[in-house]
Amino acid sequence: MPFLLQAQSQQIQGLIATHTLAELYSVLTRIPKTKISPAVAQNLIRDNLQTFETVSLTAEDYTAAIDLMVQRQLPGGGIFDALIAQAVLKSQADVLLTLNPKHFTRLGSEIAYKVQVPQ
Repeated sequence: MPFLLQAQSQQIQGLIATHTLAELYSVLTRIPKTKISPAVAQNLIRDNLQTFETVSLTAEDYTAAIDLMVQRQLPGGGIFDALIAQAVLKSQADVLLTLNPKHFTRLGSEIAYKVQVPQ
């Protein structure tokens, strides 16, 4: 993950939405074929994201994400992607790295052009 190494060496500024910390924990403890224990997941998150700046959302940010979902007529769990997109917009990040680009490109051009899949 070159982007992770670049963020850790401060070649780029790494940002992460506070909500994404919970999603990362969920994925690490649920999806890998070789199960990762909660304690190992916690250590991985702490060790790898120390140099990342966290982006916290306010009630107004949540409302903006809901407004976007309504405008795009998107139901359900997509709200969690809209929250991440809101954090990207709030922080004025240049790039949104994701393994699920379609989840974000459907949110409109304001976020779609920032979406990249890590190599």
